[in-house]
Amino acid sequence: MCSLGAARRDIPPSPEAAYGQERAVTAEEALEAERDAIVGALRPVVDGLVATFGPMCEVVLHDYRRPEESVVAVAGAVTGRAVGGAMSEIGMRIVARGDEAGDELNYVTRTRDGKLVKASTMVLRDSTGAVFGALCVNLDVTAVSDAHALLGALAGLGGAPADVPVTAFGNDIDSVVDAILDAHRLRGNGSWAGLDRAQRLELFRGLDERGVFAVRRAIEQVAARLGISRASAYSYLSQARATTAPAADPDGGHA
Repeated sequence: MCSLGAARRDIPPSPEAAYGQERAVTAEEALEAERDAIVGALRPVVDGLVATFGPMCEVVLHDYRRPEESVVAVAGAVTGRAVGGAMSEIGMRIVARGDEAGDELNYVTRTRDGKLVKASTMVLRDSTGAVFGALCVNLDVTAVSDAHALLGALAGLGGAPADVPVTAFGNDIDSVVDAILDAHRLRGNGSWAGLDRAQRLELFRGLDERGVFAVRRAIEQVAARLGISRASAYSYLSQARATTAPAADPDGGHA
């Protein structure tokens, strides 16, 4: 006859006894769940805005927790973005500014293929105030601008349009970094070999302010494009960050 004690030894232990109490959710895990919920809640907003404003509208939802493929939802085709695509130049600047970044509303920029775009970028924050993404609305106003110019010319009010900054964007992060680097080199009107030390530091400072070096492998990419070693690129970046920079000129862009 089996004793009660022996019988009890055959009963499998409860999960609580085997593994202890259920593991508590950490604060970081709770924040990650909160961020996921915010992104999930905004996904239908992306389609809804484009359905409201029509084919000249594009809405892009970014999750900067994965910067090299930050586009998690997109509707419309103003900039040709796709889910899994990279952040743009303005996204890099937001990442570089971190929690100090703010909304950029109703600015005008131009795509590299010539479209005139009116845009707004609204940063996403969790309950701690940390920036982790952005909701971006881009309106193609090229036709409106052309019609305005035509009417102005007919009325004798035509004039040269104001310079509009061009934003670097693409569906892979390397092309965005390349475009930013090319723009800086063109503004400098010279090759790397023709730049003095101050100009080289200014180039690295400008790239850093645009958030280029917040991107993984960007330092290697910049070094390769400039024809210098990775060690030299790190040295220039370190010196640029250590020196006092002149006041930056605000630059528009679309995310």
